[in-house]
Amino acid sequence: MSAKGSTIVIALVAGAVGALISAAIPRTSGETGTGRGRSADGKPNFNGVWQANNEAHWDLQAHEARPGMVTQQGVYKFDYARVPAAPVVALGAAAGVPASLGVVQGDGQIPYTPEAAKIKQENAANWIDRDPELKCYLPGIPRAMYMPYPFTIVQGSDKIHMTYAFSNAARVIHMNKVEGPPDDTYMGHSVGRWEGDTLVVEVTNFNGKNWFDRAGNFHSDTAKLVERYTPITSDAMRYDVTIEDPKTFTRPWTISMPLYRRLEENATVLDYPCIEFSEEFMYGHLRKEPLVTRWEGETMVVEVTRKVPPGDKLHEWYRR
Repeated sequence: MSAKGSTIVIALVAGAVGALISAAIPRTSGETGTGRGRSADGKPNFNGVWQANNEAHWDLQAHEARPGMVTQQGVYKFDYARVPAAPVVALGAAAGVPASLGVVQGDGQIPYTPEAAKIKQENAANWIDRDPELKCYLPGIPRAMYMPYPFTIVQGSDKIHMTYAFSNAARVIHMNKVEGPPDDTYMGHSVGRWEGDTLVVEVTNFNGKNWFDRAGNFHSDTAKLVERYTPITSDAMRYDVTIEDPKTFTRPWTISMPLYRRLEENATVLDYPCIEFSEEFMYGHLRKEPLVTRWEGETMVVEVTRKVPPGDKLHEWYRR
């Protein structure tokens, strides 16, 4: 082989090796080789479908695995020996709550006031009646960000739009100056700005009916959130939220977790019509003739007796 031919072969081999090395090294948010690193204005490109991958939607705090969100005393009078209560026992292991190291930063504790701590415990004990998720109410922020469903980010220069699968929820992050909302809502009012490569969003104007998770953690209508979205790679970001709510907590506190871009070629957010799914749960007790009263399996018969809370308690049940 001539010297010229040898040079061409060496160049081809070097190029192939370089391509393999480049493909093996994950690109950071500042790199544009994937086509996702930066938007046209030079900001990190968050466009796409995202999803959390943790247990925060069960309980923000560290917790061990337990047999269900609703339990009752077992053979022994110890918390570890509790068994699933009647509403979930038929689901077996599918009703269990997975363990988690938690996402609350610092000492891992949520700094409730003494009065709010009592409400949190009551919420947990009455999860079926009180959790807004079971009624398909709008999930609120930050809960919508780490529920076990994907969400879409569409990023513009002066607005960022997020669409969530659960309850057809959505929010707009205003990157320009706008007037405040006419009323308080579940999803709040979001105003954002860039601090370098971090998207910082202040969220206010909540109606005070939100929960953070299925464990009964909650906040009031005075809550103010500061969200921080920081790229880790082109397909992952760090999501930090600092919560300040003087009605409920003694000091500000923070949760933190990664969010991941869904990489399927046809990734999208499909409708999760929980409004229809929860219709029987919400209104079945108001039917003149009950529809769901009995279920029978191979090892279990479940009898369902619906009741209507008396007087104002009926309206209170829907208000929560």
